[in-house]
Amino acid sequence: MPSPLAPGTAITPRTLTGVHGDPIPLPDPHRTVHLQFRRFAGCPICNLHLRSFTLRRDDITAAGIRPIAVFHSPADQLLPHAESIGADLVPDPGRRLYRAFAVETSPRALLSPRAWPGIARAVAATLRPGPRGLRQPPPPLRVPGGRFGLPADFLISPDGTLLAREYGTHADDQWSVDELLTLARR
Repeated sequence: MPSPLAPGTAITPRTLTGVHGDPIPLPDPHRTVHLQFRRFAGCPICNLHLRSFTLRRDDITAAGIRPIAVFHSPADQLLPHAESIGADLVPDPGRRLYRAFAVETSPRALLSPRAWPGIARAVAATLRPGPRGLRQPPPPLRVPGGRFGLPADFLISPDGTLLAREYGTHADDQWSVDELLTLARR
């Protein structure tokens, strides 16, 4: 696994493939990219977190940010979530992009006591009806790639410079929308 990337690093240009097969340039030549590494399709913590970003999509777009969420799940498992998440979704079941950005897995993702409040909120969200009375489906019983993925956030300028990054230390350790917007203003 490569060393964690430091702010100021030049990100190697590449084209990601979105969940619908669409090409997604990284970096984006016109907008700052918020590249987020999440756990797996159906992860209750990830779904709750991404819902907060979807609710503030207008603020994020107004700040000139393009959100891209990477999951270590195959495209067919991400497709049911594609319409409800306000970000480009990228399947990476082989974890190639995770390795390139030094995003790790660890049992502390779920075992850290700091993750437990987020887990409790996420489980509660799966039990109560959401918009239009629909409940979020429970997470899958079998997760390709495992449940111990750690989240990570990267802010990448249009010229490919890594502006900021955060490697999560547990499953619920990721930037909030307000943190993202503050970092983007700097």
